[in-house]
Amino acid sequence: MTMTPEQSAWFAQTFDRLAGNVGQAVLGKPTTVRLVLTCMLAEGHVLLEDAPGTGKTMLARSIAASVQGSHSRIQFTPDLLPSDVTGVTIYDQKTGAFDFHPGPVFASIVLADEINRASPKTQSALLEVMEEGRVTVDGVPHSAGRPFMVIATQNPIEQAGTYRLPEAQLDRFLMKTSLGYPDRAAAVEILAGSAQRDRSAALAPIVTTQAVAEMADLAATVHVDPAVLDYIAGLTEATRGVPEVRLGVSIRGALAMTRCVKVWAASQGRNYVLPDDVKQLALPAWAHRIVLDPEAEFTGTTTEGVLARVLADVPAPQERQTV
Repeated sequence: MTMTPEQSAWFAQTFDRLAGNVGQAVLGKPTTVRLVLTCMLAEGHVLLEDAPGTGKTMLARSIAASVQGSHSRIQFTPDLLPSDVTGVTIYDQKTGAFDFHPGPVFASIVLADEINRASPKTQSALLEVMEEGRVTVDGVPHSAGRPFMVIATQNPIEQAGTYRLPEAQLDRFLMKTSLGYPDRAAAVEILAGSAQRDRSAALAPIVTTQAVAEMADLAATVHVDPAVLDYIAGLTEATRGVPEVRLGVSIRGALAMTRCVKVWAASQGRNYVLPDDVKQLALPAWAHRIVLDPEAEFTGTTTEGVLARVLADVPAPQERQTV
């Protein structure tokens, strides 16, 4: 069953209201806000690579407040243990049974701050819940619920005492983007409201968590023409054939793009995907999945340049996709 035009119009209106609400707290970053909301409704996770003090925590809190969801923040440090993330079972002497005490990962929006500062063992504690939406402790699975999104951050400048995220973990992030610093006008507005330390606290909820789950299910019904699917497959194959690339976009990356463009199209009020949707999301959805040859990287080749070349070389289907 394909999304109807009436449903797509409602979806776009609700998406715009969510983006506008979050934009009241995260000023001057409408594109990044829409990308992160797209990740949430595609039931994926986002990696923000940014310098400190750019509003990453504010973004996570604002999204949680907008969907009436819970929010938690995990400050990743070298001494953080996996059980500090997932939770632990403790023996209760009164009942004679083991009780599960959930960790901070059990929230609608989880901010994994400076994820690359924790050891690989602790980083891997997020892999199962990011992929399957559940945590298994002592052989017992515990669902994280819906919606569930991890917003992970890492500082691209300071690398001392950090552990590089492996490709397998990077591939589990639906998108990688950044907030960056606000422009002059947004900075002045932020400074004018400096008395209000947490702008997200004043946000009114727009939808419930149940409505978010329904929107995610609705977005999955957006029509994707076989020609567009072939275009996505062709682009991923092309990334693997670039001489400077050691590891191209995986099948998981192609699936991630398909999920993302469905939400992106619905947020534009369409119940069908256009090739332009794929082009617009190629950088945030695929750049972090490409591993360059070290020699090519040394000579100045970038993943952004590789994607630009691939998008220019692979012809897009010309016919407009309608339902």
